[in-house]
Amino acid sequence: MLDSDLAKMYGVTTKRLKEQFKRNRDRFPSDFAFQLTRQEVTNLRSQFATSSLHGGTRYLPIAFTEHGALMLASVLNSPVAIEASVRVVRAFVHLREMLATNQELAKKFAELENRLDDHDHDLANLFAAIRQLLASPDESKREIGFHIREEPVRYRITRRRF
Repeated sequence: MLDSDLAKMYGVTTKRLKEQFKRNRDRFPSDFAFQLTRQEVTNLRSQFATSSLHGGTRYLPIAFTEHGALMLASVLNSPVAIEASVRVVRAFVHLREMLATNQELAKKFAELENRLDDHDHDLANLFAAIRQLLASPDESKREIGFHIREEPVRYRITRRRF
């Protein structure tokens, strides 16, 4: 966002916003805020199809990233900026609470998973025992009952002669 847009949003003048930006420059690394070049301003004006950017500016505008806009809220002393800073702090507290809840949930899930792994092992043993019971019996087992073994008697046929 451009400095003039953020100034309107936070309820301060662009001059005051730039003043606080310069006084607290160490809080705004290059990935938080940067000053536009003349070429970028020219390109921006052509996109808006107007002869001047926001009523014309003497100085090059400053562009703020999301992090820069939040940092700017902590630097400025307007009611809107103070409210924005408070909301950011509350959001981080809420995020921390959510992470703590998620860590507890992850721990419980891991415990449950370990218990299920034990059950899986027990179920595998149960199925193996059932398969053994359902398997066809070995043919090598002895038959039930009495078996008498006799020597075969050799019969002779005698021919009668008449």
